[in-house]
Amino acid sequence: MDIEIIVGSTLGSAEYVADELEALLSEQHKVIIHLNAEFSELKPHALWLICSSTHGAGDIPDNLQPFYQYLLEQQPDLSEISYAVIAIGSRSYDTFCGAGKKLDQQLEKLGAKRLKDRLEIDVDVDPVPEEPAVEWLNCWKNELI
Repeated sequence: MDIEIIVGSTLGSAEYVADELEALLSEQHKVIIHLNAEFSELKPHALWLICSSTHGAGDIPDNLQPFYQYLLEQQPDLSEISYAVIAIGSRSYDTFCGAGKKLDQQLEKLGAKRLKDRLEIDVDVDPVPEEPAVEWLNCWKNELI
């Protein structure tokens, strides 16, 4: 199975998580990391693994804004897509993991199939977000055939 890792990052945390997951998954799968994801570049039959921090007041990071805007404005049919979301944030904000939640909701609204429940990482509890992300992935990565 091909895996498209779509990254939304402001300070680099989501990028570090994506790199760790890519290292784990690339042993058995073709994995591509997208730091500036464009819808037209993503394979429709791949697993989309969204890894996003939250910026500002629950906002999508700047590098992922064009992708998110495309989903909102074009409303593509994503019924052939399977996905999973890793959301990174801080519970000290009312908009904890807001970007990941918005992305998850929009993908589902467009018909994509959620493969696993969204992982929400609180950086105040897990200052190295790669650790819970790897643990989460290890619990189910063998299901990807």
